[in-house]
Amino acid sequence: MIPMAGLILIGMAGCGNNKNKTEPMQTSHKKDPHSYSEPSKAVITHLELSLSVNFDTRKLSGSATYDIQRSADAQELILDTRDLTISKVSLDDDTAGSAFATEIPDDILGTALIIKLKPETQKVTVFYETDPDAAALQWLQPSQTAGGKKPFLFTQSQAILCRTWIPVQDSPGIRFTYNAKIQVPEGYMAVMSAENPTQRSTDGVYTFTQKKAVPAYLMALAAGDFDYHQYDDRTGVYAEPATLKAAVYEFDETRSMLDAAEALYGPYDWGRYDILVLPPSFPFGGMENPCITFATPSIIAGDKSLNSLVAHELAHSWSGNLVTNRTWDDFWLNEGFTVYFERRIMESIYGKEYADMLGVLGYGDLMETLKDMKEAGQDDDTKLKLNLAGRDPDDGMNDVAYEKGWLFLCQLEREAGREAFDAFLKNWFRDFAFKGADTEEFIEYLQANLIEKSGKKFETDPKKWIYEPGLPEGYVAPTSTRLQKMEDMAAAYMSTGVDAVNLSGLSSHEVQYFLRSLPDDLSTAKMAALDQKFNFTERKNSEEAFLWLRLAVINNYADAYPALDRFLTTIGRRKFVKPLFEAMEKNPATRELAREIYTKARPGYHSVTYNTVDGILKWNP
Repeated sequence: MIPMAGLILIGMAGCGNNKNKTEPMQTSHKKDPHSYSEPSKAVITHLELSLSVNFDTRKLSGSATYDIQRSADAQELILDTRDLTISKVSLDDDTAGSAFATEIPDDILGTALIIKLKPETQKVTVFYETDPDAAALQWLQPSQTAGGKKPFLFTQSQAILCRTWIPVQDSPGIRFTYNAKIQVPEGYMAVMSAENPTQRSTDGVYTFTQKKAVPAYLMALAAGDFDYHQYDDRTGVYAEPATLKAAVYEFDETRSMLDAAEALYGPYDWGRYDILVLPPSFPFGGMENPCITFATPSIIAGDKSLNSLVAHELAHSWSGNLVTNRTWDDFWLNEGFTVYFERRIMESIYGKEYADMLGVLGYGDLMETLKDMKEAGQDDDTKLKLNLAGRDPDDGMNDVAYEKGWLFLCQLEREAGREAFDAFLKNWFRDFAFKGADTEEFIEYLQANLIEKSGKKFETDPKKWIYEPGLPEGYVAPTSTRLQKMEDMAAAYMSTGVDAVNLSGLSSHEVQYFLRSLPDDLSTAKMAALDQKFNFTERKNSEEAFLWLRLAVINNYADAYPALDRFLTTIGRRKFVKPLFEAMEKNPATRELAREIYTKARPGYHSVTYNTVDGILKWNP
C-alpha cells in the first residue's frame, strides 16, 4: 500500500467490498523495489492501447485500457507513471470518471497512480498524454536521420522507462498481453514489439497484437520513414530507405542464427524475428523487443563482422523475453544467459575459434570494468546478485551481469559437460517460459536439476559466484590462439616498430584485440606511424574506430580529433560515448574539447546517454 500523505485526489469516489474476485496469477516472492505496484492485490493481465503520435508537439496522447485480476480485498489498482498528464480514469464501461490519486514524484520511480476500484471492476481505462521530454521517447528531427526528410520516433523502455509513455505496472515480474492502435502521419511506417506490418498504411493507422504475455520493459514503438525487406517467412529487416540496402546485406544470416538457436534450446516462440535499424542516436547496441530487435546502425560494418550483436538480441528471445529476471537485482539472469547463448550461436555458425575470440574480448571488457569499479569503491556492484533499491536500475547494466554471468555459466558447463548443461538450459527455458525468475529460484533449480542430477562433485560454488564480489579463486579465463598472436604483434610493434605489424586478412576481432593490446602511453610518433600505415582514424568499423579514438584522446593525438568530433556527433551508443567522454574529462588537455563536442552532440542523444554524460562532465543544461 502506498502511503496516502501528499496525494492529490481527483475525480469521483468509488470504493467497496470486493467479493467473488479471482486471485491474481502473478505474484512475486518479494516486492519489486522499482515499482509502486502491488500485483498480489491487483494486477494487469491485458492492455488495449490507443495512441496518436504528434511530431510537432513531441507527444503521444490517447488511452490505455487494462483487464485486471484482483484479490478478494483489493480496493485499488496501482500503476507506475512518470511525467504523464492524466486527464481521466474510467472503470469498465462507465465514462463518467472515477477517483484516482497521484503521489509526490520520486526522481527515479516517478509517481504512483492509485485508482480506486468498485466491487465489480474488471477493466480500467486511463486517458493521458506524455511529456515532450519523456525519458523513453526519442524524437528526432529529419536532420538526425539517415534520410534527412522526415522526423523519427523510437522508444526505449528498459529498465523502468515504460512508465514515461504508458501508465503501467513497470516491473519485469509482471506480464501482460496487448493490442494497440497507433495513429501516425500519413506516409509513415510504425512497428511495435508485436505482430508487425510490412507495408505502409495509406491513412497512417496501424494495429498491433501481442498474444504472448510480456513485461512492460519490452513495450516498444517506432515510427518514421522506413521500409521492410523480407528474407524468408520468419525473418526480415526494416530500415530507412537510405540504409536499407546495406542493412539487407549485413543481416542476411539472421535466419541461420535463428535455426542455430532453435537447434540448441528449443522452438522460437514469438512468430517472426525482424530487425529495425534505428537512427544513430539509439543509446544501445540493440534492444531485444519481442518479434523485432531495435538495432544501432553502428553495427553495419559492411563485412558482417559485428553481427554477434544480432545473435545476442536473438538469444534474448529465450533468456529475457521468455524467462525474465523477476527484478532488476536479478539482471544477470537475463544477460549472463544471453551472452552464453549468443556465443553458442556464433560457434555453431562460425566455429569455435570465432567464439573464443568473442569470449576473450568480452573478458577484457569485464576485467576493465572490475578494475574501474574497485577503484570507485563499488565492490558490491561486482556481485551477480545486486541490491539496487533506491537506485536507478541502469546502475546494474554493465559488464558484470553480462560477462561475469557468462564466465559462471561456462564454469558450470565445464564441470557438467556440454551435453548435460545444454539439457539443463533447455529445461530451464521450458519450465520457466513466460514467467519471472529470481536468483534464488535459479540456485534451487540448478542444485536439483544439474548438480545433484549429474552425480558429480562440483568444485564450482554457485553462491561464491553470485553473492561475492569480483571473480572467485580458481576461475578459468578464456583463451584464443588467434588473439594471442595479436598480443605478440602489439609487443613487437612497441619494441621494433610498425614493420612488425601485419593486419592484412585479419578479422575485425583480431584488429580490435591488437588495439586493446597496445599500452595507453603511446607516443605521438607511435600513433602517427600506425595511422599512416593502417588509416585507423578513418575506420568505418565502429568498434575499431572507438578503440583508436580512445587511444588518441589518452595520447593527445590531435590528428584524430576531427574524426572524434564526427564520431561523437553522429553516434549516440552509450557503450562508445561514455568512455570517450570519460577519457576526455580525465585528460586536462581535452576537457575543453569535450565540452565543445558535447554542446553539439547532446541534442541528438537519447536521455539514457545524455544523463550519463551529464554526470561525467558535471553538465548543467
